[in-house]
Amino acid sequence: MVNSILLSLIVFSPLLAILILAFVPRHQGGVIKQIGVLGTLLPLALSLMLFAAFNYETAEPQFVESVKWISIPIGFAQGGEMFTFDLDYELGVDGVSMPLIVLTAIVGTLAAVASWQIKKRLKEYFILFHLLLIGMLGVFASQNLFLFFIFFELTLVPTFFLIGIWGYGERERAANKFLLYNGIGSAVMLIAFIVLFVFLQTLNMEKIATILAAADHPAAAAMTPAFRFGLFLALFIAFAVKLPVFPFHTWMLKVHVQAPPAIVMIHSGILLKMGAYGLLRMGIGFFPEQAYQFAGWMAVLGLINILYGAVLAFVQKDLKMVLAYSSISHMGIVLLGFAAMNTIGFQGAMFQVVSHGFISALLFFLIGVIWERTQTSMISELGGLAKSMPFVSGILLAAGMASLGLPGMSGFISEFFAFLGLFGDMPVHAAIGTLGIVLTAAYLLRAILRTTFGPTPERLKGLADAQPMEVVPMVVLLGFIILIGVYPAVLGNPMQQTLKTLVPIVTGIGG
Repeated sequence: MVNSILLSLIVFSPLLAILILAFVPRHQGGVIKQIGVLGTLLPLALSLMLFAAFNYETAEPQFVESVKWISIPIGFAQGGEMFTFDLDYELGVDGVSMPLIVLTAIVGTLAAVASWQIKKRLKEYFILFHLLLIGMLGVFASQNLFLFFIFFELTLVPTFFLIGIWGYGERERAANKFLLYNGIGSAVMLIAFIVLFVFLQTLNMEKIATILAAADHPAAAAMTPAFRFGLFLALFIAFAVKLPVFPFHTWMLKVHVQAPPAIVMIHSGILLKMGAYGLLRMGIGFFPEQAYQFAGWMAVLGLINILYGAVLAFVQKDLKMVLAYSSISHMGIVLLGFAAMNTIGFQGAMFQVVSHGFISALLFFLIGVIWERTQTSMISELGGLAKSMPFVSGILLAAGMASLGLPGMSGFISEFFAFLGLFGDMPVHAAIGTLGIVLTAAYLLRAILRTTFGPTPERLKGLADAQPMEVVPMVVLLGFIILIGVYPAVLGNPMQQTLKTLVPIVTGIGG
């Protein structure tokens, strides 16, 4: 363990931009945009420092911060001594959370660049944007349930307003649906957290996992297998809403279509991944035996996500809806990786989390660029864009190739590991799941080729290709996609030790 304030600096560094923005007059739009983008560079630089200083050889939490924070008197003990309820400020990262912090910082910076197209209420937009960034970074850095829940909830409020104010036609309906579904998921999660605290008298994630694994601990012994399974199911449902898992997915479709492109980059690239992270860290991490018992159902839900998302993506007429259903399909691969209950499967799931974060952010950024020029995302109204926008069309095709799992790109590595892990214990499920890869190729190539090739409608002739401000996010995101595909160790090495410890040893399945 390394005592440091680096994590606090990363999590709260966007506050600097918020404070500066608070004093900038509203009419200075250019200055506000510059501060909005430059404000994301500090957490990005600090996150890259975190990545460089991370020790790959240990599964222990690193850069740990633990400070006495809130002490609440709740009564007197028998000896007359005051009994207090202590809430500590605890941060730390391991091989699973560190890559997600780096992903958040990278996508956050590029989404800020994409926000250059925002034209109204810029000051409020970028303040909410940086508040959202604090919440996301805090979720992955938290080491206790209270902080995790606070940061998790902190992401909901700015996202609600960012969708509802700056989105498209049905933005308010999409924002309300987002808040309703995620609010229900958060309520279920909070109930599970409270029950865990009442039984175990601690909110520290590491201590909770240790106590639950100790058969001779009185608090753990008081929790029957059925009771534990109920808690695991509550956590699974809470994070399944966020991931999202069928049938809790409908809110996400609205958000992906109605939210502004920069917010969809963050939503699809990072916010959905909080569900996968919570499921691995708390669902499987706290209750490995119950997760192992549920693995078969997890695999079935993963297959439903993959095939349902792929089939419906194939018949969509809106490019945004194609990618929205594609996200549902790809999150099914994460569930299959978790269902494998071994190190290879877990690694595939986490590779998919990071890989899809980059790929979906790139795809939705490209849709934003196309929308800005054509004012449509309907496939039937597009076509022949390769003639007027060759660079954008080329990057779109490359992003599509990454999403369908072309070797040499990050999508291939994540799918390969997830299915490889599953083939050992569930070969039938794995074989059925591979059909989703075939369908992915079909619906993505159909949508992308119809958009970029074929006859060019008269109104789409002479469109401007990518501008320098747009080229940067495209090249950076595609660069990371290729880097992970060609050199997967850059992501695999940090995860290795942590994932080995997360494999449920109690079931005797090993890593």
